[in-house]
Amino acid sequence: MSLDLETQVAELSRGCVSFHSPEELKARLQEGRPLRVKAGFDPTAPDLHLGHTVLLQRMKRFQDHGHQAIFLIGDFTARIGDPSGRSKTRPPLSEEEIRDNAKTYEKQVFKILDPAKTEVRFNGEWFSPMTAADLIRLASRYPMARMLERDDFAKRHAEGISISIHEFLYPLVQAYDSIALEADVELGGDDQLFNLLLGRTLMRQDHQAGAALRPQVVMTNPLLEGIDAREENGEIVGAKMSKSLGNAIGIDEPARDIFGKLMRICDPLMWRYYELLSDLSLDSIAEKKSAVAAGQLHPRAAKADLAEELTSRYCGPEAGARERQEFDRISHNRDAVPDQLESFDLEAPVSIVDCLVATKQAQSRGAARRLIDGGAVKLDGDKVTSPLAEVPPGDYVLRAGKRSFTQIRVQ
Repeated sequence: MSLDLETQVAELSRGCVSFHSPEELKARLQEGRPLRVKAGFDPTAPDLHLGHTVLLQRMKRFQDHGHQAIFLIGDFTARIGDPSGRSKTRPPLSEEEIRDNAKTYEKQVFKILDPAKTEVRFNGEWFSPMTAADLIRLASRYPMARMLERDDFAKRHAEGISISIHEFLYPLVQAYDSIALEADVELGGDDQLFNLLLGRTLMRQDHQAGAALRPQVVMTNPLLEGIDAREENGEIVGAKMSKSLGNAIGIDEPARDIFGKLMRICDPLMWRYYELLSDLSLDSIAEKKSAVAAGQLHPRAAKADLAEELTSRYCGPEAGARERQEFDRISHNRDAVPDQLESFDLEAPVSIVDCLVATKQAQSRGAARRLIDGGAVKLDGDKVTSPLAEVPPGDYVLRAGKRSFTQIRVQ
């Protein structure tokens, strides 16, 4: 990919929260060699959702510009437990958990990263052989007073919540990873900024002592808002994407779920997702946004473009177009039924409320009643008017709202 220097930096840094520093990145890009771009992952949550992929997408952009991605799995640091953003000591993982989660990570990340331009490394390679003396020497390179300035440590210290000595090692261990891997650039979430800058500090110490390795460039990513985020006073407001909050899109979810969830996001959030998740260039996104503003492109069509792109990325090249066609068919015909339905076997006697809860079309009996009272529930096309109704034995299509369909068999 041949772009002028300013455009390269703009594309590589799009959506960044912290960037240390643009000038250093420009200087390294001008060297005309593949940069070593590192991101570390502790294998604690192996099921990735779109929020996790913001960082991976930035790594992919570096790869698209000819650089080498280093996907570091922190098997050693997982035994410490990352204290970032924690109000208490995080329990370490077992060897078996680390091994299983690492395998899942590798499988998922190559839906985004180019395997030919990716090194998968484990920081146990250099830390496991270290002696106690080596770790003590590493610990001596940074003062405790500065470590306590870190927000999460400072809060816990002020509130009298214990901090274990091993937790202070985590930032140092992550920082040393950059030295071991000879990183030019390190990427991370903005909650990791302290650790990433500590990597720059240690590298600067070594460089000043005569080492050839220069301090790494640091780029941090924002937390991606969940699909339920909304615009208030010109700003996107909402909780970060999280499976526990029910506002996430997992990259291993069925294509229909990924496409459908993306079509439910509000229009302002769509542009945020375009910037952080799409392969489109910033210029292309700006053109699309201008077309929407001018009335030349409907926001729904722009959203469908994004949903098609991301669904194809995670579910196969044909999946996005297929789900878009099916979504349009259902949307344009209020009586249409999807071509694929999840099936549930239920035992009679069963009420319509219990059916909605059993099929997960309602999160609770109260929510089911509200759907019925609002006229949003149909059984084989007939509107259900009473939450007290029982469903007789038979096969039915149960619809809740505009796009939630299931097949139920009552027997």
